[in-house]
Amino acid sequence: MTRFVVTGTDTGIGKTVFSAALAQATGTSYWKPIQSGLEEETDSATVGRLAGVPVLPEAYRLVTPASPHRAAEIDGVEIDVATLVPPPGDLIIEGAGGALVPVTRATLYADLFARWQIPVILCARTSLGTINHSLLTIEALRSRGVPIHGLAFLGDAVEDSEAIIAQIGGVRRLGRLPIIDPLTPHKLAAAFAAHFDPADFR
Repeated sequence: MTRFVVTGTDTGIGKTVFSAALAQATGTSYWKPIQSGLEEETDSATVGRLAGVPVLPEAYRLVTPASPHRAAEIDGVEIDVATLVPPPGDLIIEGAGGALVPVTRATLYADLFARWQIPVILCARTSLGTINHSLLTIEALRSRGVPIHGLAFLGDAVEDSEAIIAQIGGVRRLGRLPIIDPLTPHKLAAAFAAHFDPADFR
């Protein structure tokens, strides 16, 4: 079964693009439980455009572009974490921002991941600071008993950083998605095929 959670070490690092690439390569449906910010193209819309796979509706669509806990408060919405249950079957689930982003004032995304027990793919940028951010995130996930499937790096190749994160963190490197410009479905598929092994996601 192809069933993964995609999370990141930070916001804006490219995990939606990776999610689209993975969904496209595996023909797997996509679900983002909570979308914060609706003025620009949403993550679900981006994945639908790039991957051409079924996109399940978000459980919560929040207007304010902020952490879900704050966006919900500003929008006058109460997030009930008990309703955030992943649909059955093959599925790529994308969190918001980093793994420790608050869903509510009492629950972090990592807490949801621990509850779900679905293997997590950790997306990490390759730029300066990634070693610290990545190892902290790995520790935070492990401390909650979250199963970590592997690391997906995003950006230009930085071999030493990628290697030492995997070594110290005890997590396998799945590959690295380079910067793609222009970002089209065809170029995304080619980049994923060149840098990842489909067998790692079965």
